[in-house]
Amino acid sequence: MRLLTASLLACSILTAGLTGAQARDLTVVSWGGNFQDAQRIIHFKPYAQESGKPLLDESWEGGYGVLQAKVKAGVPNWDVVEVESEELALGCADGIYEKIDWVKLGGKDKYLPAAVNECGVGNIVWSTGLSYDGAKLKEAPKTWADFWDTKKFPGKRGFRKGPKYALEFALMADGVPAGEVYAVLSKPEGVDRAFKKLEEIKSDIIWWEAGAQPLQLLASGEVTMTTAYNGRISGLNRSEGKQFGFMFPGSIYAIDSWVILKDSPNKEAAMDFIAYASKAENQAKLPEYIAYGLPNVEAGALVPEKYRSELPTTPENLKGAVPLDVDFWTDHAEELTQRFNAWLAQ
Repeated sequence: MRLLTASLLACSILTAGLTGAQARDLTVVSWGGNFQDAQRIIHFKPYAQESGKPLLDESWEGGYGVLQAKVKAGVPNWDVVEVESEELALGCADGIYEKIDWVKLGGKDKYLPAAVNECGVGNIVWSTGLSYDGAKLKEAPKTWADFWDTKKFPGKRGFRKGPKYALEFALMADGVPAGEVYAVLSKPEGVDRAFKKLEEIKSDIIWWEAGAQPLQLLASGEVTMTTAYNGRISGLNRSEGKQFGFMFPGSIYAIDSWVILKDSPNKEAAMDFIAYASKAENQAKLPEYIAYGLPNVEAGALVPEKYRSELPTTPENLKGAVPLDVDFWTDHAEELTQRFNAWLAQ
């Protein structure tokens, strides 16, 4: 009898847990900072008002293992997540995302080809590049070689913690043309060359992980230059009157996408939210707050002229910029991350 009672109690707890999971509010996860502040104004609050249902938003710092763990644990406590290109590719291959309803999004032809995936839809086009405080530097850096030149530009450097971007920028600093970076990096001697170049300024690097950190490092004067996301830079310049500069030549641009975690209890509401956030008229509001490119092809024409010059997708800004090689990082991220962590610990 005690065994039966214990079994019934366990079942009731499990049922209650499932009911709670199914009843929880739609949860949307993005990258925090001034980017998510803008999303809250443009997408999150208006969607909640229009749908009449609560929307919770959380932030994260990326990492495919985080998403894997949430799905493997059972019913995930996140529904919609904004992911980078490699996380989209890996998760789609592993089956941890729901399939996208492209009919609800108006059809694939309404979006940039690179923004279309069976498991995700592009939300922003963004660039990672060299940033500096124009109010503190008499001469602006113009190349990645300048970033490495601590005699001409004394001070610490900020770098996103991880091999992605760090290795590409190191090769450009070592004289590899932007368009040849991945050809060089795909060979063992190219990887060795990148790590050797990074070693030159290792003691001068302050590593950052969240997108808001490089802004704080620049503002405090802890670093003279840093890698940063272009939209964060323009956003802070507008909101706080900073004079932070961003170098588009030699920058790397990529697309972030919305995905829905597998077995989300809010799958339908999640798809409704993505459709709302992907409308041209809603995407076009973003550049007023933060200068990211727009995957909906009709959205660009709706952006006021005064904001277009700051977008990564502006033709002038694409000159000398490099598209992130998603296939390279999908294939090599694990091994290069292990090597990077070992190098960092030395």
